[in-house]
Amino acid sequence: MQKFSVETGLVIPMDRPNVDTDAIIPKQFLKSIKRTGFGPNLFDEWRYLDHGEPGRDNTGRPLNPEFELNLPRYQGGTVLLARENFGCGSSREHAVWALDDFGIRVILAPSFADIFFSNTSKNGILAIQLDEEIINQLFAEVDATPGYKIEVDLPEQRITLPSGDTLSFEIDSFKKHCLIEGLDDIGLTLQHTVDIQAYEEKRKQEAPWLFS
Repeated sequence: MQKFSVETGLVIPMDRPNVDTDAIIPKQFLKSIKRTGFGPNLFDEWRYLDHGEPGRDNTGRPLNPEFELNLPRYQGGTVLLARENFGCGSSREHAVWALDDFGIRVILAPSFADIFFSNTSKNGILAIQLDEEIINQLFAEVDATPGYKIEVDLPEQRITLPSGDTLSFEIDSFKKHCLIEGLDDIGLTLQHTVDIQAYEEKRKQEAPWLFS
């Protein structure tokens, strides 16, 4: 998993509440268990004007000219600004994989669905919950300012706005550690490789019939 320290990125506003995981990555793309390759189909039903299918070349597909991710001013954005209850619906981890594969590193919202929120930190995305009043302010500033970029400093738990103003944010200390060190569940387990190997050797001596 990619380590997270400081991200300076263009903000993409998605001004709609209750964005569910089926909208983030539609059900037909859930056949793969790889973590990569989902980016081109992120928000597929909103992003394109036709129906998408797994394995299809997206190059020539007609784009929805009104959808946020397709607007020229937001190209290359890595910070997604969202409304309440982002990531609701089914618990599919593919939704986070698609956001990560597209290049989203930070999501700002007043609230997140619990399972989606848990999946973000396990896949290298920093999801930050901010007061709705602050989110409203950010939506207004992004709309009024083309090229609106912010700096998100995870070690300092600080967001720096284009004006120079700063916002602080809260994050669970364990999630913070995992993001900074780039540790997903597998990475955390592998930190104990020596202990695991020692236990396996001990069990082979105690109960050799289990390994025959």
